[in-house]
Amino acid sequence: MTQIQAFDMVLFGGTGDLVMRKLLPALYHQHQDGHLPEQGRILCLGRSQPDQAAYLTMAESAARQYLGDYFNGADWASFAARLVYLKLDAGDKTAYAALSERLNEYPEHVRVFYLATAPNLFAGICENLASVGLNKGGARVVLEKPLGHDLASSQAINAQVGKFFKESQIYRIDHYLGKEAVQNLLALRFSNTFFEPLWRREWISDVQITVTEQVGVEGRGDFYDKAGALRDMVQNHLVQLLTFIAMEPPASDNPDAVRDEKLKVLRALRRFGSQEVGQKTVRGQYKAGASAGKPAVGYLDEPGIAPDSRTETFVALKAEIDTWRWAGVPFYLRTGKRMQERLAEIVINFRQVPHSIFQLPSSTTSNRLVIRLQPDESVKMYLLAKQPGDQMKLKEVHLDLDFDEIFKTRRPDAYERLLTDVIRGRLTLFMRRDELDEAWRWVEPILDAWEQSDDAPKLYTAGTWGPAASSALLSRDGFCWHEEG
Repeated sequence: MTQIQAFDMVLFGGTGDLVMRKLLPALYHQHQDGHLPEQGRILCLGRSQPDQAAYLTMAESAARQYLGDYFNGADWASFAARLVYLKLDAGDKTAYAALSERLNEYPEHVRVFYLATAPNLFAGICENLASVGLNKGGARVVLEKPLGHDLASSQAINAQVGKFFKESQIYRIDHYLGKEAVQNLLALRFSNTFFEPLWRREWISDVQITVTEQVGVEGRGDFYDKAGALRDMVQNHLVQLLTFIAMEPPASDNPDAVRDEKLKVLRALRRFGSQEVGQKTVRGQYKAGASAGKPAVGYLDEPGIAPDSRTETFVALKAEIDTWRWAGVPFYLRTGKRMQERLAEIVINFRQVPHSIFQLPSSTTSNRLVIRLQPDESVKMYLLAKQPGDQMKLKEVHLDLDFDEIFKTRRPDAYERLLTDVIRGRLTLFMRRDELDEAWRWVEPILDAWEQSDDAPKLYTAGTWGPAASSALLSRDGFCWHEEG
């Protein structure tokens, strides 16, 4: 691993949930594994804690909760020595002089500004950083989603941030792209010759991308009711996964070479007309049921949700890519809350053999590649093999690429990889502005059609796989979801 250079990472929203639950644990793991340089500081900014001691107490309490068995008192003590708490109101321009003073103690350090705040604060923070010269040199700014609620608002945020930071300094983060299994998808595709001849319309029948959660809105009702599943999950996570599957081989692993190919996929996604939205999308909303063995209230009974809300908590849709490689291959995308399982996986279904001399099992997807991202990370290739015995009976088996077993090491969390990539200046796994624009252009017709429609979301019982219309979406094409096969 390339040595990380000395850095100062500034976490805006330093007392918030994202910092406590994800960012500090990720940085702790990198520290614990010896991957952070001795000259590396983490400056946590917030308004709620009075001083350094109070902040460290809160951070340690959160670390014990979120790190579990990985928490080690001695390791935490040495990690906590990196933490610097500054009480700062992100909207107060006069407060940035103190931040500049602390950072100028080490002018040679790489400076990373992570904006773990509401998007409406991004422009003001960037302007305030620029007012004291903190946007210069090798400074980098990390933007958390959501970046706007539609194309116009996204473009406005990017334009405002772009006044003070160059595109090469802006890291739009999508933590799904930091997962080991996603990166292994690139490795499998572009470093093994036997996949490339099969990775096309002649041999692949359909692709399924599923990201589901068992939880509901988890106290985020006010936010979620304004966003919905299409904005919250499809426009970013699922679309980004789709581009990694469908992209052409880049000329190199240069960040722009990779992102250029992703952009081509986004531009080739067939746009939805108003009639096609009704035919090729399903939006649902969960009603009362059971989740993880416990009673679960319906979405309309969640705190912060309007009693007549039509916000979708489930989306399934059929995407089509108009290129020579993928013409005629449907990409089915699905996401939802209060689903039967917490699951994120990509399923590549290959076509049946053109003529079989054996009696095949009833499953219509005997040959498939399943890339699982959560709750565990694995890659499995399903195929048919003969059962032991004197008759030629075939049974589905799988080859399991168990990276834990092969490499005997802890796989880093997605945020670990992405945070260290920012410090190193690697942009490959971060969205470029034109990528984000194209993703919004693709989903906006769906949002507009739903807004104009009188149809309410289709109800589904909490703890199930969503509304029946989701299965019907695939069955009309002769397919079924992976768990139904």
